[in-house]
Amino acid sequence: MLLTSSPVTLPRRLSRRVHTLSLNLFFQQGWLREMPFTFLKIGRSKNEQMAQRNNSSQMSECLNHMDSAGEGGEGSGRRPPQEPSTKRRHSQSSSAENTSFDFGENQEDTYPIGRLKKDPDCHMQLDSLSGGPHHTVLIDTKEFYDRKLTPYKGQHVWDSNHVKLPPGLPKSNAEARWRAVQRALHNLTMSKPSVGDVEMAIKSYNHSHQMQWPFDSLYTYFKCLNKKEKNFSSVISKMASLALQLPDLIKHPIPMLKQHRSHAITMSQVQISCLLANAFFCTFPHRNATKPGSEYSNYPTINFSSLFGNTCKRKTEKLRCLFHYFSTVTEEGTKPDGLVTFERICIPLNELPTWKEQQETLSNLHVTANGTIEKEGSGMLQVDFASKFVGGGVLGRGLVQEEIRFLLSPELIVARLFTEKLAENECLKITGVQTYSVCSGYSDSFEWLCPHKDDTERDEWKRRYCQIVALDALSFKDPREQYTEQNLKRELNKAYVGFRGDPNIPSDYTPAIATGNWGCGAFNGDPRLKALIQMMAAAVAKRDLAFFTFRNKNQAQELQKMHKLLKAHQVTVGQLYLLLKKYCDDYSHYQHKKNVFEFVREMASPSSQL
Repeated sequence: MLLTSSPVTLPRRLSRRVHTLSLNLFFQQGWLREMPFTFLKIGRSKNEQMAQRNNSSQMSECLNHMDSAGEGGEGSGRRPPQEPSTKRRHSQSSSAENTSFDFGENQEDTYPIGRLKKDPDCHMQLDSLSGGPHHTVLIDTKEFYDRKLTPYKGQHVWDSNHVKLPPGLPKSNAEARWRAVQRALHNLTMSKPSVGDVEMAIKSYNHSHQMQWPFDSLYTYFKCLNKKEKNFSSVISKMASLALQLPDLIKHPIPMLKQHRSHAITMSQVQISCLLANAFFCTFPHRNATKPGSEYSNYPTINFSSLFGNTCKRKTEKLRCLFHYFSTVTEEGTKPDGLVTFERICIPLNELPTWKEQQETLSNLHVTANGTIEKEGSGMLQVDFASKFVGGGVLGRGLVQEEIRFLLSPELIVARLFTEKLAENECLKITGVQTYSVCSGYSDSFEWLCPHKDDTERDEWKRRYCQIVALDALSFKDPREQYTEQNLKRELNKAYVGFRGDPNIPSDYTPAIATGNWGCGAFNGDPRLKALIQMMAAAVAKRDLAFFTFRNKNQAQELQKMHKLLKAHQVTVGQLYLLLKKYCDDYSHYQHKKNVFEFVREMASPSSQL
């Protein structure tokens, strides 16, 4: 399929000749044999330029597709695209006609954000919700179409393939511990509990950690409450009642989303809130040990114990976010009534692209120094700059992009209960979470501001039109380590796994990707290299890109110029890969004085001045 692109204006100084020094370098390295000759033919005729202006290509692959079958019945998901007449968009109006956002910067060169496809405008009508071998649904799908969110009944199991729930302990231990949990939480519902009561309750059924778990952060949070938030006792009581509903709300085993296996879980927001209430009260068994070799060493932590101790401002603000969430979900008038899907996606290694052979040119790019992935990227596939343990340090001191996203939408935190550490060819996509809070700042300046009223529409499965993909970049202690072909391939493959949609979904139903400086900052990634990697992966995945540089105007301008150069010369992903490989090869022998943009610009068009 072809992508509709804005007209490309070639640089005035574009020359028909290739810089002699560059050619000599190509020949000396024996590298020219790998490069398609058309890459070196920089000058073009007027007819070729006109053809380029009229060339169009529309990026494909839409929302993540559930490879699901009915419980003992027919498969489900989206209808195959062979009958386009049976498909319809949520809105028949073209997204290209939408008004572009004005961010107060020169928008002439960058692709207008209003022309990027978004949900629900590009949404493809879903088939009926049902479970199957690759999709576990924790609500009764028959009742769902009677507008009831009734837990689906099944037989609980106690094994390594499923979440070990507190009431499901083996007979010898179950009654004693679950009774202790019930007794402690019930006491919290009967009076106006204090922080001390919460501490005593949690420690009463976590005997081995009584001396190890401090609660000073929770005490500090309570002291810092303002008048509007003076509802601690009331919220705690309601949370305890919610946690005690676990046997009634979760009646079917929850599968672990394990490595090397694609699988999805769909559950209600109420079920999520119940699981998170249990996480707050630290009721999940076997989930407190994190040492290598322990049962869940390959999983993130889920019990909130690490959030309660070692007080600091970061944890106080995190608790403000979380208590607002629990206050919202325990109020009858504001209790959420939708569904959320968590899908682990694993693409076999033999299905990943051969990067040097890819013939796609770059897709459309909107780049801006203003706006955020969550707000201006609404309706797009939003990239979570993730840790391989999803959620990162959300339950500790961590407070950068991923942790902030999880605090704005705490339903994301439940993924830590069942998602094993991500492998190199895997990602986690979450569809349908709600945003509960408005926050500002970053790291030590982070602050909870006020509630957020989420008016995002819902799809046919009652999921909000919000899809997030957790992608873990490599972390480099020494930034120089990233300049190897092995690491280049790894990051390309990881981005592609996250960006690729269902191959059966037509391109008209593909939302763009909202991203930014993935794998930079604390991970020491090169922002220029990471931007090129994401543009390449998006092109092969046939999706457009919105790139937010988070108030860095120089980076936005530099990235826009690089994208314009590569589009003007119709540089393919394969050609760009060879350029980056060359850069990495040279870097291993002697460190470049040029950054990767300067290198690519010199190799691609030495005579053009951007």
